[in-house]
Amino acid sequence: MSNVTMEATTILPILKKKLAFLSGGKDRRSGLILTIPLCSDQTSMEELSATLDYLLSIPSEKCKARGFTVIVDGRRSQWNIVKTVVLMLQNVIPAEVSLVCVVKPDEFWDKKVTHFCFWKEKDRLGFEVILVSANKLTRYIEPCQLTDDFGGTLDYDHSDWLGKRLVFEKFTKESTSLLDELSIINETDKSSALDKDKPADCNLLPSFDPETVLQSGHELLSELQQRRFNGSEGGVGPGGPAWCPMEEELLAQPQVMKLLDSLREQYTRYQELCRQRSKRSQLEDIHTKVMQVVTWLQGPGSELLKSHQAIGDSIRAAQALQQKHEEIESQHSEWFAVYVELNQQIGALLSAGEEEEVAELKSLQQQLSDVCYRQAAQLETRQNVLQAAHSFHSTAQELSQQLDSLLGMLCADVAPADGAAIQQNLKMLEEKLQTVEAGLTSLRQKGALLLEQMCGQTAWPVEEADGASEEQQGNVQQIQAVMDEMQLRKQRCEDMVDVRRLKMLQMVQLFKCEEDALQSVEWLGELLDALLKTHVRLGDDSQETRTMLDKHRKFVDVAQSTYDYGRQLLQATVVLCQSLRCTTRSSGDTLPRLNRVWKQFSVSADQRQARLELALDFHTAAERVLQEVCVDPAALDDVDSSGKALLDRLTLPVIFPDGSEHFFGSPSDTAVAAEGVRERLLLVEERRLQLQAAGIGYHNEEEEGEGHEEEEAGLLKRQDSKLDVIGEELNERDEGEEEEDEELHRDEQDC
Repeated sequence: MSNVTMEATTILPILKKKLAFLSGGKDRRSGLILTIPLCSDQTSMEELSATLDYLLSIPSEKCKARGFTVIVDGRRSQWNIVKTVVLMLQNVIPAEVSLVCVVKPDEFWDKKVTHFCFWKEKDRLGFEVILVSANKLTRYIEPCQLTDDFGGTLDYDHSDWLGKRLVFEKFTKESTSLLDELSIINETDKSSALDKDKPADCNLLPSFDPETVLQSGHELLSELQQRRFNGSEGGVGPGGPAWCPMEEELLAQPQVMKLLDSLREQYTRYQELCRQRSKRSQLEDIHTKVMQVVTWLQGPGSELLKSHQAIGDSIRAAQALQQKHEEIESQHSEWFAVYVELNQQIGALLSAGEEEEVAELKSLQQQLSDVCYRQAAQLETRQNVLQAAHSFHSTAQELSQQLDSLLGMLCADVAPADGAAIQQNLKMLEEKLQTVEAGLTSLRQKGALLLEQMCGQTAWPVEEADGASEEQQGNVQQIQAVMDEMQLRKQRCEDMVDVRRLKMLQMVQLFKCEEDALQSVEWLGELLDALLKTHVRLGDDSQETRTMLDKHRKFVDVAQSTYDYGRQLLQATVVLCQSLRCTTRSSGDTLPRLNRVWKQFSVSADQRQARLELALDFHTAAERVLQEVCVDPAALDDVDSSGKALLDRLTLPVIFPDGSEHFFGSPSDTAVAAEGVRERLLLVEERRLQLQAAGIGYHNEEEEGEGHEEEEAGLLKRQDSKLDVIGEELNERDEGEEEEDEELHRDEQDC
């Protein structure tokens, strides 16, 4: 590899003119192709000579030994300038030139060539010169090694090449200078490494930032390698620069790699030596700071803790002691911060320290840690004692307030308005009692914790232990006395709560019975309302009517159970009033309401049952005459009479015991039910006509009319007898209920 004696920056304006360039192409002998593109303007031979000197300083000696093929592009220049350039090559690079190809214009030099024959001057020039047209240049050089100016496919960007060349030279210059400086610094520091009296700070610093130079070198190497990869295929890679590389010597990759390796090696040594200097300077500073921390903690710090051992006898006293302890902790925290910083520094030095340094550092670290941890443990123990004392006094005060509140509630006379108020009062009483129980439990726990913390304090020397023991004994007795007092007050409140609870539970039961009795009246009223508004249909046939009759009986059973349940609740209120020695407030009104609704329901239910039974008789008889082949005319008359009686019954109201009249459902609902009966009667009438047409035996009209009247009278008589039976049952039931009501009223009066 040749040494670069000329820098591109010194002739940068000349190089930008592109008077000559190495495109990276090679001839058939693997020699580099040097192109001199002459232009119509007057070419400065001095600038061209400087350009050639610079370009020829780039390749290695090995590359130069293979010779150059020089392409002199004279198509846009004059013959005398071309001749001057060719002759100048003899003085600039006679030994390296193997062949000079002068590219001539197609028609211009033919007559003048004879005046100067280059082939005759070969021995004097030292290289062969040929005149060739641009389209015939491929006879001597492959097209892939020629640029597009000569019809080749080789891409070349002079501005890009020049920019990369400037970057390479800048890196080479900076890295070489930085290597020399780092080498001097490293050798100087190495000679003084054993001199421990030498200051750690050194004024010898490199002129360039090693990180920046290394980064620029890596970027340059990456660019060269990428360009080499792209150019190895003879073209331009995707997005890559239009410049095909030459040999490795020309691209300077080995030189860049060698500089990077050397620079990394020297920079690594420089970093290591800097760390060593810094580490040596830190050792003395750490030792001084460690002794300062240890001296204060074992002296003034310990005295502060010894002089404050009380725990106080109230919240205010405990808070004052905590505030004082916070001041002590604040003084310690400053030294603990120094300890943390020193410990980190020692740890960092231990990870990279040498054997003789490690032992000293570990000894300092152990001494510092022992003193700091011991002092921190004493501070924490003292803080825990004060926190436990404050928590104990706070819980005792809160429990005392809770007991006062519970006692005030027990002493107040409670006269709730309803069961919900009693239940709420009882719930509040239970919650307060649970709160007191939880508070007492918490007080015991915190008292035990406080005693445990006091017993676990760090023991002091014998001459100081007597005073601390007497103070601790008094605190223990005070704590035990507070817990005993709270236990006694809580027991007295529990006894009073038991008495109040029993009375309030009975009152809750009383109001619950009264509320449930009122609920029974409401339920029974809802059943009555449902019976009158929705129980209107009579069924379209006997099967449906029979099903509805069964459901009606079950419906009545539900109402009967509701009524019985209400009476039982009212009887229970009488018993509870006797136990509580008080009068009921709602049973006197509830019992008449219950009986009144029940009587209304009974009348309505009986009327509904009578209608369903009459409808069942009607549908059964109608289905019989409609299904039988031979029908007795009297049976048809019975059906007509039964249907008409049913229609008449649908129009009758339900008369309550108070004389008020009510109807089942709305008029439209009644009309729908009546329409079903009429439709069935029409079917029966059609059946009658069919039988008459068939000639089945009938009596004359007079006999038929008499029989019909007799049948209606018999049916009405049977219905009246059923109603009489129902009326007698209602009267008997009312008499029994009146006897029960009188007995219940007597019980209430006795209460």
